[in-house]
Order: sequence, then C-alpha cells, then structure tokens
Amino acid sequence: MTDATDFQDIPTTTLADLLGRAQVMDLGIRSLWDPVPRLAGPAYTVSCPPGDNLMLHAAIHRAEPGSVIVVESGDLEYALAGGNVCAVARRRGIAGFVADGVVRDIAEIREMGFPVFARGVVPIPGAKSVVRPLNRPVRCGGAEVAAGDVVVADEDGVVVVPAARRAEVLAGARARLAKEDAETLDAWEAAHRARIDEILATEGSRTATG
Repeated sequence: MTDATDFQDIPTTTLADLLGRAQVMDLGIRSLWDPVPRLAGPAYTVSCPPGDNLMLHAAIHRAEPGSVIVVESGDLEYALAGGNVCAVARRRGIAGFVADGVVRDIAEIREMGFPVFARGVVPIPGAKSVVRPLNRPVRCGGAEVAAGDVVVADEDGVVVVPAARRAEVLAGARARLAKEDAETLDAWEAAHRARIDEILATEGSRTATG
C-alpha cells in the first residue's frame, strides 16, 4: 500500500506529465519563500469565505501530522494565516499549507522553514466568524481537491494526485524517472529531434494540401 510520503521524491513535472492539466493548480499558487523543500502529503481540506480564516485556524488543531492543509478562499485582501498559526501547525506536524489566498508574517514563516504555497502576502488579518465543514471537496488554484488526495508541491508548482489513483500514479512516476535516469542527453536529443521533425513533416504536408 502506498503512502503519501512516497511522493516526496517525485517532481511535480513528472506528475503533471502523467496526470494532465486538470490536476495542476494555476501558476498563482506558488512557494512564498525559496529554496522550498518539496511538500508531499494527504490533503486536509478547508473552505474559507473571503475575509474570514476561522476554519483554517480550526484545521491546524484537527489535521493529522503529515497532512497538507489545502484552503479554498480566493481572497487577496485578508490574510488566512500568519507566523503564529504556521508555528503551531509546524509544531503539530502539519507538513505545510497550500492556499488559494494570502498570508502574512512571511519573514517569520521563512525563518521557521514552514512550506507555504499561496497567492501572496498582505499584512491585514482576516476575521474569525464563519463556520464551514472541514474535509469536504474544495477547489484550489483551479484544481479539485478531496480529503486524502495526495498534494505535491515544489518550485515548479502544485499537483493533486487523486487518492484512488495513488498507487497507479506512483508506479508510473517511478518508471518514468527510472527511464529518464538511464537515458543520456545524446539519446534524448536524437529522439527529440526525430519527433519534432516528424511533426513538422506531417503538419507541413497537411498545410500544403489544406
């Protein structure tokens, strides 16, 4: 049986090749400090309305160690979390945050080495008043995320691996990486050039007869 931590050594680029666009969050969800270690873990999902961060703050006391807390919000005006929230999450073993929103206290977050992938930073804190269910499906960065899906994030982006496909995708990713490791750059270049030339010839003939 595969574990979410098995994805720790799998680049997001490899996963994106296997899964396609629908499972990749948009480029606005990015690491807020560098160099960031690769983040991989099961999703603990949270939904916060604009201007409110109550449920994220609740989640840090409820998510299991190793979880990646994934937040649906879309708010760019009020911070979902700050330094103390990240410090408590880190102390409780939360692997990191992936948030469709913004945070604050980035210097503190960077100093403690807590992985946060989000849309940016603002100094204004959100309110704490709206209660919503935890661990329900959310949409973050344009990708659908369900509780237990594997979230992998690194400097290239954020990919969501559906829980039901975990073993299949992990096996495919490892096979692809092994093949790439065994292939020299000269061999890759030759195959790449042949493929490009074939596409150019095929499309050129279609254009000429079209």
